[in-house]
Amino acid sequence: MAPRIGVLMGGRSPERNVSLRTGDAIYKALQSKGYPVVKIDVGLDVVERIKEESVEIAFLALHGKYGEDGAIQGMLETLGIPYTGSGVLASALAMDKVATKKMIIFEGLPTPQFMIVSQKEATSEGLENISERVYNEMGLPLVVKAPTQGSTIGISFVHKKEELAPAFELAFQYDPVALVEQFIKGVELTASVLGNDEPVALPLIEIVSATGVYDYEAKYTPGLSDHIIPPRIPEERQDIIKDLAVRTYKALGCRGLARVDFMVDIDGNPFVLEVNTIPGMTATSLFPDAAKEAGIDFPELVDKILKLALDNR
Repeated sequence: MAPRIGVLMGGRSPERNVSLRTGDAIYKALQSKGYPVVKIDVGLDVVERIKEESVEIAFLALHGKYGEDGAIQGMLETLGIPYTGSGVLASALAMDKVATKKMIIFEGLPTPQFMIVSQKEATSEGLENISERVYNEMGLPLVVKAPTQGSTIGISFVHKKEELAPAFELAFQYDPVALVEQFIKGVELTASVLGNDEPVALPLIEIVSATGVYDYEAKYTPGLSDHIIPPRIPEERQDIIKDLAVRTYKALGCRGLARVDFMVDIDGNPFVLEVNTIPGMTATSLFPDAAKEAGIDFPELVDKILKLALDNR
C-alpha cells in the first residue's frame, strides 16, 4: 500500500506564494498517480498537522527560509518522517550562497570573484565608505545579493558607483551580510540534477529575460522569460557544464534533486552561481521544462522524486 504523502507548502518566507503554486502542482500530479496525498500549509502548528493527517512521507514544496535551509528537514528527521530532496546539511549549505561558494572553491570549481560585507561593518564604517572600498577592490559591474534569499529577492545589479549603497540597504533588509559578486556578462544557464548516489544532469536550459534581468517578475510572469533548449552554446561546452553541475551537487551532498545555476562568459567559461535544493515546480519553472526535454512528463517527474526519497530511508 502506498504511503500517505503530505505536500508541505506555503510557509513563512517571502517566497510563500511561489511555494503555494509549486505545492498545488505537485499535489495534483501525485493525485493523478493515485497516491493518497494531502496539502499542508506550513505554519507554527506544522507538527500537529503532520500527526493529524497521519503523514508517512513529506513532499517538500517549500522555498526560502524554514523550507530550504535545513530547518524543516531537521524537524522531519526528529519526527522520523522521510522527505524529498536534500538533507539538513546540504540544504543549509545551498541556502547560504556564501557557504556554497566556499564549498565549491574548496572543490576547485569555478565561481565569480566575491567579497562579503556585514551590516555591522556598514554601520560602523558608513555605507558610503564601505561602497568606496568595495568599488576600489572589485570595480564594476557587480551583483549585490542577500545570501540566504531565493527567487532573486534582495538582489541588485550595480553598474554605477552610486548604486552600491542602495544595493547594500536592500540586501540588509533580508540578511545581516551582503554578498558582493563580480558580474559575469554572458549567457545564463541552469542545470537540473536528479538522483541520489549517481545523479544525472538533465538537458541544460538557456534563460533569456524580456526585461534583460531574470528577476522575480521575469521568473514567475508567463511571457517575460524564454527557456531555450538546447542552449545556444557548443555541445562539448554543454557537457562540461553538466559535469560541473553534478560535481557541485555532490560537493554539497545534495540528494533527490537540485538546480545548479551558471553564467557562461563571452569566452565560453562557465561559473557556478548557486544551488537550489527545492527548485520551483510551477507552470513557468525550469526543472519541469528540463525533465520534459528528457522525456519525463510532470507527474512522472514528481513520482521519480518521491521514489528517490523512499530510496533514502
